[in-house]
Amino acid sequence: MLMQNTSSPTPAAAGYPDGLPGLVDAVQHKNPMHRKFMAGALAQMTVDETQRLEQYIAYCQQRGLTIDYLSDCYLTIVGDTLREQIYFQKHRQYRYSTFAEVGASVYFNDEYMSFYMYGLALTAFLWPNHLAMLRFFRDNLPKNSGGKYLEVGPGHGYYLMTAMEYAGYDSFTGIDISETSIAQTRALIQHFGGGRHAERFDLQCMDFLACTLPADSFDAVVMGEVLEHVEQPQLFLKQAARIARKDAYIYITSCLNAPAVDHIFLFRDTAQLEKLFDDCGLRIRQQLVCPYQGTTLQESMESLLAVNVAYVLEKK
Repeated sequence: MLMQNTSSPTPAAAGYPDGLPGLVDAVQHKNPMHRKFMAGALAQMTVDETQRLEQYIAYCQQRGLTIDYLSDCYLTIVGDTLREQIYFQKHRQYRYSTFAEVGASVYFNDEYMSFYMYGLALTAFLWPNHLAMLRFFRDNLPKNSGGKYLEVGPGHGYYLMTAMEYAGYDSFTGIDISETSIAQTRALIQHFGGGRHAERFDLQCMDFLACTLPADSFDAVVMGEVLEHVEQPQLFLKQAARIARKDAYIYITSCLNAPAVDHIFLFRDTAQLEKLFDDCGLRIRQQLVCPYQGTTLQESMESLLAVNVAYVLEKK
């Protein structure tokens, strides 16, 4: 697994200011080629989104993480993704295709998984496509629905925390195979929610397919950035459809032609993914398709550039 060396901080590390300005300085110092992208991403954020990113960075610093470390987390995602993009453009397939090839080096490697999750949380704001999906999720959450909410693969926890802030569900459950992700999610919710959420959420480290969850038991099932990480995405979708109630809110995201260190299932177009929804008993209510930044969908598809997709689904 490729990961940046963080054992020796850069000479300017001690001079980075706190918060978002420090993160921007650190990223640009370590990767000057990223300067233009970073400026464009920050310009697209609203005042509220900028404040939320600043709050997340402040939270990380309160946990003892330095700006130097956070910038390395973010740049690890940038660097690893670039290397996988080069491989994909050359071979037209992902580097790995089985869970066994990535499980030990990513999900069960606490050092790398910590890097990965903190960095990925930052991309939720700093990568325009990821920010668009976060907005789509937030804006389409049922605000007045009660009942039970389940999130499969909460990862860094920001989506689950957002759901707890905006949605009206009575209880929230998160299931993830990574102990590191469970720990990060719990810490995030406890920090920002305090005692208000203590009785409303439950986190479990387990395999979603191995869960003995009863049928028709959840009013919301959320599965963000999971399908491309598994060998048989249809099994995850069938399980989601089975446990969701008839009128449940179902939110799924994935990506097309989007290589990453742990992406093992390649979706080549929206038709392939949407047929899978249909085969698994799910129907599309709303969708968001985000081509590679600065291109049209057709240009992205023709050039094998990453496309992010998000769907609000319902049971047929």
